[in-house]
Amino acid sequence: MRRFALNRRTAETDIQLTLGLDGGETAVDTGCGFLDHMLTLFAGHGRFGLTVSCVGDVHVDYHHTTEDIGICLGTALSAALGDRAGLIRYGDITLPMDEALILCAVDLSGRAHLSYEVRPPAEKVGDFDTELVKEFLLGFVRSAGLTLHLRQLSGDNAHHILEGVFKALGRALNRATRIDPVLGGEVPSTKGVL
Repeated sequence: MRRFALNRRTAETDIQLTLGLDGGETAVDTGCGFLDHMLTLFAGHGRFGLTVSCVGDVHVDYHHTTEDIGICLGTALSAALGDRAGLIRYGDITLPMDEALILCAVDLSGRAHLSYEVRPPAEKVGDFDTELVKEFLLGFVRSAGLTLHLRQLSGDNAHHILEGVFKALGRALNRATRIDPVLGGEVPSTKGVL
């Protein structure tokens, strides 16, 4: 089973997270309702099992909670993938969410890169700062070792745009993390290593 669990404790957050690439339960409690919603969408659309429990310094704001959960999710993804042998490696989708349209492409390359061209028209959704999505994704790609491109092609509702981002990320990662039966366990690179 491609699954990894971790605990990460800092002066700002205490996180327990489990990620199952081939399914499992989803239960998310981050202390931030909007982030709970986005991570639940990510797991559901990626068909991943995801449990997250976080106690963070939310009396300050949601920055540390959001960033640290991104770091933990990326760490768990990298560990669950192991040596990445046999993976399809690439995944992409253009995902509609009402008036919003999001393009997402991912490469499980072992190299961390984020290209983020998403422009929510509001600074907040509820009490969540929309700029924190980029902080989450930066922590995620750095600890996962993957390349991620996200483009907002259309949209004028911040909730719809960010919901599209998390759904698209789940769907693209679902594809990229599947096993390619043609590879026969080989690393999906002409170099022979990722």
